[in-house]
Amino acid sequence: MRVFVTGATGFVMGAVARALRARGDAVTALVRDPSRAASLAALGCELVGGDVVHPTAAIPDLHRADALVHGAAIYEIGVTAERRRAMEETNVTGTRRVLDAARAAGTARIVYVSTIAAFGNTHGVVVAEGYRPISPPTSAYEDTKRRAHDIALEAGRGGAPIVIAQPGQVYGPNDHSVVGANFHALAEGRLRYRAFEGLGLNLVHVDDLADGILRALDRGRSGECYILGGEIATLGDAYRAVAEATGRGLPPLILPSALARLAGRLVPRMREIVSSADGVTFWATDAKARAELGTTPRGLDTGMRDTFGVRAEKGR
Repeated sequence: MRVFVTGATGFVMGAVARALRARGDAVTALVRDPSRAASLAALGCELVGGDVVHPTAAIPDLHRADALVHGAAIYEIGVTAERRRAMEETNVTGTRRVLDAARAAGTARIVYVSTIAAFGNTHGVVVAEGYRPISPPTSAYEDTKRRAHDIALEAGRGGAPIVIAQPGQVYGPNDHSVVGANFHALAEGRLRYRAFEGLGLNLVHVDDLADGILRALDRGRSGECYILGGEIATLGDAYRAVAEATGRGLPPLILPSALARLAGRLVPRMREIVSSADGVTFWATDAKARAELGTTPRGLDTGMRDTFGVRAEKGR
């Protein structure tokens, strides 16, 4: 199979590209700057220079592809106004234009990589596919991905052969998100304090997510959404799993929520971090993916050992 992939220079979609190549699929990757995609070239991916916001140049390659996996997105919390505009262009406009280009090219199979965050704050409830948000977005990321999710649903209702994958909070080696950076800091003994330990997440190892996306590509039913998670937990549970995997002690200092909220009122970029983490849950079950796609994601303790345990052993 020849698969056209967007976002392959990133954490999640890089793992998807590796998984596709490992099973022998041909991969064409849309990248802004091919000179900065040496790792993809080394995998044997064909590189196409371009941008999801202006995907016209990619249409000939979409015509040659059997499938599209669209995962290009900006994931950041606590962004400037300028960064929010870039997020709007990539996450919303880019999704609409890439899906339109795929439909124009007659692409036979499409997987759109959405997020559990499209559900918004679930207020302590574990939800499932089809849940509609009941609260305003907690961040620009959530807002843009929620609207992009609706664009993908609309494309499916319009007849596009699209399957929607909704990952939880992804972790694993080389994760450079804020959450991932905190996990790495804890693993290396550099984390100074803990905050927002009650933040509810469905944590999924990046390799399990990549496997789930490939299963959605192969077996997912057109027009359907599939939550791809690993373990429903809290950020505090994740910190404890990292500590256990590495033998590190947890930082004794815990940032009080009241102090974080005060910082959110005083520092504009902190405001969004607080609104998306303080008393918030992004909880959704992946039971449908397990039943229909056969996903078998590892639990949090195993995933953190697989991510950090070997490094911890070497450091002792």
